[in-house]
Amino acid sequence: MRRLIAALCGALLLSNTAHAGAQKYEPLSASVKAALHKAVSDSRPSVSSFKTPLEAADWLGEMSRRLEKRIVNREYRIDLLRSVHYEATRAGLDPQLVLGLIQVESGFRKYAVSSAGARGYMQVMPFWVKLIGSPGDSLFDLRTNLRYGCTILRHYLDIEKGDLFRALGRYNGSLGKAEYPNLVRAAWQNQWNYVKPPPLARGGD
Repeated sequence: MRRLIAALCGALLLSNTAHAGAQKYEPLSASVKAALHKAVSDSRPSVSSFKTPLEAADWLGEMSRRLEKRIVNREYRIDLLRSVHYEATRAGLDPQLVLGLIQVESGFRKYAVSSAGARGYMQVMPFWVKLIGSPGDSLFDLRTNLRYGCTILRHYLDIEKGDLFRALGRYNGSLGKAEYPNLVRAAWQNQWNYVKPPPLARGGD
């Protein structure tokens, strides 16, 4: 099974094909709608999601190296990574999981549009803007797209009581099918898994 997942991930990396699906519209209770609207509408505070500057330097440096072939401009690449880390952490998600999801959904293409109409890095369906957002929200805006995508994935995780396999299926509109969750998990584990460097790796005794 691990070899199959690795093969799927390898094939994805060698192509520019995104595996975007389409989140399906489901009626929301007034309380859930209000909570999701608050989540996507909160202003972005000027604080870092990293615990220390050293942690930020380690993570951004490593992730930037891995993303360099896909996004050449370093300034934009770092801005994307900082935004991913912030929005994922804010939503209680692993930032590396979100990077894996973006890889599978859009191949890190900002203006990607699926055949179903899903948009941007995290392939968010436009109905979400009408459902929980504001009329001026653009799903091609970097931070807006990440804010919506992370909020939606958190919503699906809550619905599925923490079951990531089923939450990813909902996110992609393929609930119950294994291909998409396996691809995201493979990208997450094989391409974006990150282990904090031990103290000795920073210079030794």
